Amino acid sequence: MSDKKIKLPPLLIEFGKIFTAAGFKAYLVGGAVRDMFMKKPAHDWDVATNASPQDVIRLFKFVVPTGIEHGTVTVHYKSVEIEVTTFRTESGYSDGRHPDSVNYAATIEEDLARRDFTMNAIAASLEDGLIVDPYGGQEDIKNKVIRTVGLPHERFMEDGLRPVRALRFASKLGFSIEKDTYSEIFKKEIQEKVASISIERFRDEFEKIMASPKPSLGMKLLEETGLLSIFIPEFGVCRGCVQSDYRAFHKFDVMDHLLYACDGAPAAKLNVRLAALFHDIGKPAAKKIMTETVLDGDKNDGSTKEIETVTFYNHEALGEKITRQLMIRLKFSNEMTDSVCHLVKEHMFHYESSWSDAAVRRFIMRVKAECLEDLYDLRLADMYGMYNEPVDVRYSASVALLLELKERVEKELEKKTALSLKSLAVNGRDLMALGIPAGKELGRILNELLDCVIEDPQMNEKSRLLEVAARLSGQARQ
Repeated sequence: MSDKKIKLPPLLIEFGKIFTAAGFKAYLVGGAVRDMFMKKPAHDWDVATNASPQDVIRLFKFVVPTGIEHGTVTVHYKSVEIEVTTFRTESGYSDGRHPDSVNYAATIEEDLARRDFTMNAIAASLEDGLIVDPYGGQEDIKNKVIRTVGLPHERFMEDGLRPVRALRFASKLGFSIEKDTYSEIFKKEIQEKVASISIERFRDEFEKIMASPKPSLGMKLLEETGLLSIFIPEFGVCRGCVQSDYRAFHKFDVMDHLLYACDGAPAAKLNVRLAALFHDIGKPAAKKIMTETVLDGDKNDGSTKEIETVTFYNHEALGEKITRQLMIRLKFSNEMTDSVCHLVKEHMFHYESSWSDAAVRRFIMRVKAECLEDLYDLRLADMYGMYNEPVDVRYSASVALLLELKERVEKELEKKTALSLKSLAVNGRDLMALGIPAGKELGRILNELLDCVIEDPQMNEKSRLLEVAARLSGQARQ
């Protein structure tokens, strides 16, 4: 134990006194200690102790046995959840995740020896704040280095998620990975161990990479190490898929554009970040190169030259299908999958000032009012991804058009115009009362009535719509 101390929150000091009074030792461990050394706010409290789970249950009133088979319980103390784990050692990881045997240890040093990275193997005594740091974690945090506790091969073979966690921490914290630790990830045996982890465990780390300040850092590490191809092979064809032609629309290939677009999306919106990452994933499949002969403008002798135009027609529809497949494979929720796929499908809208008010209303109806802000964010992220830097809104015609569209949309929403069948002044029962039978014909007429109202909101009166419905029904019978 060193003579260095850290200042602990009063609640944790009070929590620790309960262990001390009962004759036990307790230490703050894990990410909270790391965050304190990085002068970042700590949120999750993990405590290691020589008290057994049964002792902890006796000491506190509200205890949940969340992982009691591994020595872990969750204490609800003054509205705060604190995860408490008995000092332990582990041996054998035949399934690449769970230890074959868990044995209680006598000291905090033995407990820290089983942890993944040195920056996560630091403890602070709840009694006096004294630091226990047997593997130089403080120095590695100071130097912004990720290093395994002990030999990287042993640590990674214990749990196939650890290499992914190393990349996630590098992305989240902006740290570099120590060379021996990093090179170990490329080895075949380690890659096979990573491939054996459950898709849910990978997805959880992937989501944390998406929440990091620059997801492109973590994604590039996943790509470079080959771990990305294990879980999301769809990205493989995006690398090297050139988008640029004589029009100079794009600076990067599809892969880098997607990564930088993801950086440009709001960190707090996972659905938009995922949509930004996937929005052009259909481009390689849709790519076509057209060659045409044109007059050579650099010469005045009437000579010609050939130019190539790169197109990606319908890539948003292809991208939506690919995105749905991979989101389902990664076991995202149905709600998240539908949200991301909808954004990918709709990201190619082309607004012009010449749009009529009816066109604006049709746009709202198609993309859904509740998705508008996310779609705007995705468009801005797409712009960011074209140059890997924020768009200068003062000189961007694209941003000016987007702001104009937002203003027109807001005005239409304020009018509370009918934009769905539910908001029509008539319903199916009204039409059936006219003698229109239930079925496809009734549905068709309702949709035509909605189209009338979209074109002219003043049409949304019951008498006028019933009159139109009767006429449409009569035409159908003829």
